[in-house]
Amino acid sequence: MKKITEADRIRNLPRYLFAEIDRKKKELISRGVDIISLGIGDPDMPTPKFIIKRIQKALNNPANHRYPDYEGSPFLRKAVSKYYESRFGHKINPDTEVLITIGSKEAIFHLPYAFLNPNDYAIVPDPGYPVYGISTKMIGANVYRAPLLKENNFLIDIDKIPVNILRKTKIIFINYPNNPTGAIADDRFYRALVRTARKYGILIASDFAYSEVTFDGYRTPSMFDFDRDKMVSLEFHSLSKPFNMTGYRIGFVVSNSFVIDALKRLKTNMDSGAFTAIQEGAEEALLKGDKAIKTINDIYRRRRDLVAGALEKCHINFHYPRGTFYIWSEVPNGFTSISFVQKLMEETGVIVTPGNGFGEYGEGYFRISTTISDKRLKEAMQRIRNFLS
Repeated sequence: MKKITEADRIRNLPRYLFAEIDRKKKELISRGVDIISLGIGDPDMPTPKFIIKRIQKALNNPANHRYPDYEGSPFLRKAVSKYYESRFGHKINPDTEVLITIGSKEAIFHLPYAFLNPNDYAIVPDPGYPVYGISTKMIGANVYRAPLLKENNFLIDIDKIPVNILRKTKIIFINYPNNPTGAIADDRFYRALVRTARKYGILIASDFAYSEVTFDGYRTPSMFDFDRDKMVSLEFHSLSKPFNMTGYRIGFVVSNSFVIDALKRLKTNMDSGAFTAIQEGAEEALLKGDKAIKTINDIYRRRRDLVAGALEKCHINFHYPRGTFYIWSEVPNGFTSISFVQKLMEETGVIVTPGNGFGEYGEGYFRISTTISDKRLKEAMQRIRNFLS
């Protein structure tokens, strides 16, 4: 009998980082270990009640039980347009410049399929969300890893990317507020990025999943503040992080009509759209969610400061974030990212994410997620302090 084999692209595909962490977590639980996971960025708080009530009502409407619109329901695309004008001051055409997606991960993964040929390049941040590079490699295109370094405030240094790479690049992924570092970008960075993108014909793919998870009065700007005609930019949004809706799988993309049309043509051949009842909940969130965002962010800010205080007592260096719910920390002397995470997990039951899981330049760091109750977060930090002492 001839053996069935998987495709080369699957054989060479690494295990997804967070799936591996979840596997190890289950293994420890089966051994009776009291696990406190600070690994995956999955909000622990419930979805705000006003959103749930809208979805519950929508579930009872038989019209929502049928196939949804491929590109998203008109009412949600109009809500995105209203949200953009209210939040960023930009007028967005809901018919041609918005695409509703099944979370932002789906859209991010599909972008290289729509715009890259096998010999093209995508520039991805390192450390960064693994999906950027994985999707690019799966279609046979090339990845150039741009280091996010502490000395450059974890910003991509556009001037250090070789010209021969820029000439072959069609997409550059950015993500600010940044996962995993928690860094934010300044206006100077965005202006330089847009100048470079326009010069070389590069599409700036801004992963905006944490656009609303910010603290201390900071408000994240839009790419369209610097690329007013949206000619070289798109923004991926997700309702997962600001509204505790990770399980609902709902997001959207905003860009010029050419980019949206390309993604729409791909999407209509890949899936059948997001569940309409969930889209109704998303509309409710975007149009009425300001108070909920503030309440949720206040909790993350408090937890950030809790972790920061504990890390200072442990004499661990870390980046103090003004966005996201992550704290990017340097591993103690004598450890690598993996050795620290493994030893911490085995001896304390506390799970954090190794920095090198986000790329080569993440080595020497680990990431703490504050998506856990204050009580358990305090206990986790006490376990870490005891471990290090």
